[in-house]
Amino acid sequence: MSIRERYMRATGGSSRVMCDNVPGLVSRQRQLCHRHPDVMRAIGLGVAEWTAECQHQFRQHRWNCNTLDRDHSLFGRVLLRSSRESAFVYAVSSAGVVFAITRACSQGELKSCSCDPKKKGTAKDSKGSFDWGGCSDNIDYGIKFARAFVDAKERKGKDARALMNLHNNRAGRKAVKRFLKQECKCHGVSGSCTLRTCWLAMADFRKTGDYLWRKYNGAIQVVMNQDGTGFTVANKRFKKPTKNDLVYFENSPDYCIRDRDAGEFETRDSQHLIPSLMGAPQPKRGSSVFSAGRLCKGSQLLPGSKFCAMIREARRELS
Repeated sequence: MSIRERYMRATGGSSRVMCDNVPGLVSRQRQLCHRHPDVMRAIGLGVAEWTAECQHQFRQHRWNCNTLDRDHSLFGRVLLRSSRESAFVYAVSSAGVVFAITRACSQGELKSCSCDPKKKGTAKDSKGSFDWGGCSDNIDYGIKFARAFVDAKERKGKDARALMNLHNNRAGRKAVKRFLKQECKCHGVSGSCTLRTCWLAMADFRKTGDYLWRKYNGAIQVVMNQDGTGFTVANKRFKKPTKNDLVYFENSPDYCIRDRDAGEFETRDSQHLIPSLMGAPQPKRGSSVFSAGRLCKGSQLLPGSKFCAMIREARRELS
């Protein structure tokens, strides 16, 4: 069963049934779920979209954001390490929540929001005056709800990982707004554009994914400051991270470590994505394994390569 199917099964019934069946919600998230069941369904519809975006960005890597069919938590399991992969996952998921909610607002699917109410009257840009019209994406509502819902779990904790997740969640939300664009339609004889009607629209989610991928590649390793309220760079040669940067604490694991007990090759200290925005419990270390087929996906590890043949041979010897 796909991630989207799992989520939609939980969100397909009444408000009370739905919110009681979404695993791992903290009290604040459960309150929002009961109050806004239509928003929860919009989030569910977006799960597959940002999962696919994560997989697209990591498509040439050994760890490629795959989810496990046997993992029945809502968004899959979090990466246990506070690595740059985890930073990207939290950012792209947070961005995905903003995108899904904002889109649902514009499509009239939510009771609590609609088009951006602030975009009214006349305004000016480099081309002259124009009238606000159409339906501007209400991204401020999407960001506000995503912050309240996604960050609720992290705000219950005071540890370093919670602060890291909050920082990367915010970076993801800001990334969606970064690509809000103005679109216009001309009115006049023969398209003379004597009058223009304009609105603000989100760009395709791929732009957000590409941007966060660049931030992933430039992610900044940090350590907690002495009073435990923020970060300082681990390497003094690097600049302090901005609100747009991704941050992480630990180096990425070796994705080709063999688990002798399981008899397969695993990602040590890590799990398959997607982070539990709903607060699903984190698994114990070393509990997830890569099959040879999963490890050999992607252009860097073609199924016919010598490396993959070695993996399969090792598995046969262990069986």
